[in-house]
Amino acid sequence: MANEPSWEDIFTPRDTAPDQNAAPQPASAPVVVAPALSRREARERQATGAGGGGSRGGGRGRDNSGNYGRTPRKRRLLWLWITLPIVLIVGGLGGAAAYGWLNYEDQIRELIGWELPNDYTGAGNGVEVIVPIQSGDIGADVAKTLHDAGVTMTFDAVYDLLVENPDIGFVPGNWRLQEEMSAQSAIDALQDPANKVTSELLLTEGSVLPDALEIIAQTTGIPLEEVQAAAADPTVYGVPAEAPSLEGYLFPATYELSGDETAQDILQMLVDEMFERLDAFGVAPDQRHVVLTKASIIQREAGWNVDDFYKVARVFENRLEQGINLESDATVAYGTGNLHTVWTEPEERADASNPYNTYANPGLPIGPIGLPGEDAISAALNPADGPWLFFVPINLATGETVFSETADQHEAAAEQLRAWCRESDENAAYCA
Repeated sequence: MANEPSWEDIFTPRDTAPDQNAAPQPASAPVVVAPALSRREARERQATGAGGGGSRGGGRGRDNSGNYGRTPRKRRLLWLWITLPIVLIVGGLGGAAAYGWLNYEDQIRELIGWELPNDYTGAGNGVEVIVPIQSGDIGADVAKTLHDAGVTMTFDAVYDLLVENPDIGFVPGNWRLQEEMSAQSAIDALQDPANKVTSELLLTEGSVLPDALEIIAQTTGIPLEEVQAAAADPTVYGVPAEAPSLEGYLFPATYELSGDETAQDILQMLVDEMFERLDAFGVAPDQRHVVLTKASIIQREAGWNVDDFYKVARVFENRLEQGINLESDATVAYGTGNLHTVWTEPEERADASNPYNTYANPGLPIGPIGLPGEDAISAALNPADGPWLFFVPINLATGETVFSETADQHEAAAEQLRAWCRESDENAAYCA
């Protein structure tokens, strides 16, 4: 029938009709966060759908996330209850129902009460997992960490629990949990000091130096101030004089501790491990700083697919060879002191006084922006073959990334990211 509504129309509720007289808005227009909010508050507001903004770039480009949030549950379900029977009758039970199930299974399950479980029921399956909690982690961060580590079934199970219990806090450090824990049992385990790991030091790939120093302090019981003081002069550990700090020079891995190490002993052990890895790759001492700087950017920008590390490395090499600025938002954010995101604001990207700003300044930043692992180092030394000049992740949960040769191709891919960020609260949390 010519006027038969599509399932897309049926399952995409519209709160208001568009204003036909309104001026068109550019797809990449940033959503400005009120200056009164701290960055952490802004991240929480974004994670809960209260709005916010920023950009993601470098090879990623300036990709603004737009507004986050969902249609209120009761309103959506009431609308679906009214329209679903009509559509099934008008469109024919077979084809329409099949199309709806294939494309809107989650919404239909919610509608008729067949929702799949989003949480485990027990306290784990016996398989141990070490989970790092970083300083400054908010509820969305913890929910992502637990889900990504295989501890909990879904992001929502943990996040919804934390929203209902806003007084729950977390102590930074490494925690011993299990796979397949219920959200409640996982949160309970993170509140029990007995689960805090003190004999093993775990530094994760892509973490930043301030967090690594705090993890060392929390794991060993050495006062943080003492660890920070030990790290103040990087040349003590054989790090090149051009390095601004120990950032990038501590190899991320799990280390067995005897319990009698000093802060300096531990830092030297981590630096020595990094140098051993670089030596194994054939990196000359005078090239360590350049290689680790490149590898740290690749680590931060490339997501989870190891194959993408080598493609991201090629994008940056192509830009360097052609005299094009790297335009990595991850470097810009690091230079502003905003260490836990790669989203930046236009004024930050325009600030050439930031020595890590690869939008305003040519070449590499003055040093690494995190702790690169072996895959990132390998990628920095062995970029894939390809003509790409741009890349952008289009799914921050899976790391799926699109590589492009032209700015127009890149902008089309960037719009896919913006759309993904707007799809759900869970997606929005990754885009904060």
